[in-house]
Amino acid sequence: MTVSLLNRIATGFLLICGFITVNAQNNPEAIFDRLPSDWQKFAPPFLSLESTPVNIGDYDNFFFGTEQAEPHFSMDPTNPMRMFAAYNVNAAYYTADGHDWTRIVPSFGVSVQGDPLTAWGIDGVLHYQSMYGNITGSKNIRSTNGGQTWTAAVTGVDGVDKNWMAIDQTTGPYSNYIYNVMTGGSGVGYIHRSTNGGLTFARVTQLSTQVLPGMMSAVGSYFNGTSWIEGGSVFVVTHSGTNAAGIYSFYHSTDGGATFTLKSQQTFSNIIGTEISGRSTVQNMRTRPYPMIAADNSNGPYKGRLYLVYASNNPSGTGNKSDIFSRYSTDYGATWSAPKVVNDDANPQSNHSFFPAIWCDISSGRLYVKFYDTRRVPTSDSMDVYATYTDDGGQTFAPNQRVTNRTFKIKVSSGTGANYQGDYDAIQSVDNQAFMAYTDFRSSNFGAYGSYFPDYAMRVLPSTVTAAIDMDSAFVYVSVPSVKAYEKSVKFTAAISPTPTTGSFSFRFEGKDSLTSYPDSLKLWIITSGGIPEANYTLTVTGRGPRGIPVHKRTATVTINGVVPVELSSFAATSDGFNVRLDWSTATETNNRGFEIERAADDASGSISWNKIAFVDGKGTTSETNEYLFNDKSISKPGRYLYRLRQIDFDGRFEYSDIVDATVTTPSVYALHQNFPNPFNPSTTISFSLPAESNVKLSFYDAAGNLVEQFQKGVLPAGMHSHIHAMQNAASGAYFYTIEAVSADGQNTFRSTKKMLLMK
Repeated sequence: MTVSLLNRIATGFLLICGFITVNAQNNPEAIFDRLPSDWQKFAPPFLSLESTPVNIGDYDNFFFGTEQAEPHFSMDPTNPMRMFAAYNVNAAYYTADGHDWTRIVPSFGVSVQGDPLTAWGIDGVLHYQSMYGNITGSKNIRSTNGGQTWTAAVTGVDGVDKNWMAIDQTTGPYSNYIYNVMTGGSGVGYIHRSTNGGLTFARVTQLSTQVLPGMMSAVGSYFNGTSWIEGGSVFVVTHSGTNAAGIYSFYHSTDGGATFTLKSQQTFSNIIGTEISGRSTVQNMRTRPYPMIAADNSNGPYKGRLYLVYASNNPSGTGNKSDIFSRYSTDYGATWSAPKVVNDDANPQSNHSFFPAIWCDISSGRLYVKFYDTRRVPTSDSMDVYATYTDDGGQTFAPNQRVTNRTFKIKVSSGTGANYQGDYDAIQSVDNQAFMAYTDFRSSNFGAYGSYFPDYAMRVLPSTVTAAIDMDSAFVYVSVPSVKAYEKSVKFTAAISPTPTTGSFSFRFEGKDSLTSYPDSLKLWIITSGGIPEANYTLTVTGRGPRGIPVHKRTATVTINGVVPVELSSFAATSDGFNVRLDWSTATETNNRGFEIERAADDASGSISWNKIAFVDGKGTTSETNEYLFNDKSISKPGRYLYRLRQIDFDGRFEYSDIVDATVTTPSVYALHQNFPNPFNPSTTISFSLPAESNVKLSFYDAAGNLVEQFQKGVLPAGMHSHIHAMQNAASGAYFYTIEAVSADGQNTFRSTKKMLLMK
């Protein structure tokens, strides 16, 4: 079943899709999945707008730069905002906040040849691997500060092509063990491991079933008959047979990778797309049915399960279209479930789904699958990145979500006409929140991109707002208009730049600063104080998921306008019994709709609750002095009362005045006050003061002295009282109202009459 690598080269098993200008009869790299040697002469020039999110339809794809293809990616399990992505041959990006990425080119101390791999340990140490020299193996370096600086390189594995790396992220007996595998040539695959967190590596065994590129490793949990061993399962799969009938050989270790047992050999895969010289291609892009494996290390219901995901034509045979298949094993690779098709496009026979990457979340056991897909383009010459997941052990998959926000061509035209576009990419997650790194050709070049999944859209409107100096008047709406399988909360914060030379900005979310259901929005007020200079400022609103990711940012321009809409020159409150008179004046007014009057009782507890009691129209725009008056006749008990004005512009902006106060005391004498308004139509308010608890009767007469209506108000406490009187059915004219009040002790009697005018 095994064919030696040298014999396959001798028989001309060649790759013309990897570099179409090379003659297939003398291409020594036809069965290698390394970066074609001639391709490095024509590497795309580096062009980076570091970590610039490309926002389309309110969703972000992160553009890292223009790099060669074939990225790998990892996420710190202790802090998922720390992430690292590496692209061929040696261009890497790291972030500490999940949003802003920095490009670096770490030194391996030797000439590296690509096939980058990354892994993050549970100890917070980051590991990075690349093939080196004339490809006699791979070198490993490590970073303890998230990718900023690196240790000297050590040899991580021997071999000639297609390496892979897995790390034990549990706290079990093999915590932070690293398992490197690599094609060794002549049908051999090597397994190396590190038992000291990547400081040194040693070969533990070699397998005689590794011919085609695609040797993979993974770490899961093992049940020893009485208990689970975290990280106790180490899996390695080799790839042999032919491109049209690949053989996956599954090996299992229960002693931390010291020894391995062959569990089964399976013929699952076939050609992807069109076979050219023994290689699968989609639109002349080289690809291969790699056996992507992942194991469930969680405490979920499918703990210990081994997953296999691969791409193959459905139906099999060259020239057909490919699907993504998933299988699982509950006995460590000995037997396998029937295949499930992961892609859910309506017409899979008409579309290509290929290039999968997978990851099993250690917190829940959720299996993520990311892949390329052509379903949006009938000609299948363009594609998007899609993603999905399974929460039931691989039996069903969630509806596929389009991750890329722009469809792009599969075939990239370059200076050499080469169609090498990488052989793999990656997705990883922490606490069911994933990020993926991939190659995107939307700019007709090699774009290094990354995206969150699940994810939410984000929007801030309006994009430009105007605020006055020392006001709480400008606001924006922050919304999540849609989501892609996202079910968690999003918390928002705001910041301004540049920092003003004088004064300051502050922010107030109205009601809430987080969203938990979608679509939804919230209101963000922008408050200025201290005389901020007139200028344009950038408001940045940041949204974050529960552990800091997904993180997205949106901006708006805040223009500070020094024109104060209303110049308030005076504001005073005076009390007259239970009546409080408010007087204020303005020197100038601009765009002034009016004044909302708010009142609050001075509670002994120190709590202040403002209530709107009236609105007084403003004068619009004027440079003349204007006087305003309002009588508050609605107070019913003694106390200290606070007042403020909320001046409102016609465009909705507003500003609060200073606070004034007035003290209302118990009346010293009986009094009947003039009704308000007067004249009235059809109702008016009649107020009266009682110095003591009294029995009150109100009577209403027409101009001829005839009794029209009478009200027995009963016994009322001392204080200010009011009665709203309506006369809808009465004729216009003069009327009189009389109060008769007798103190509860019978010692005092009060009678008074006043005139009022009904005008219809």
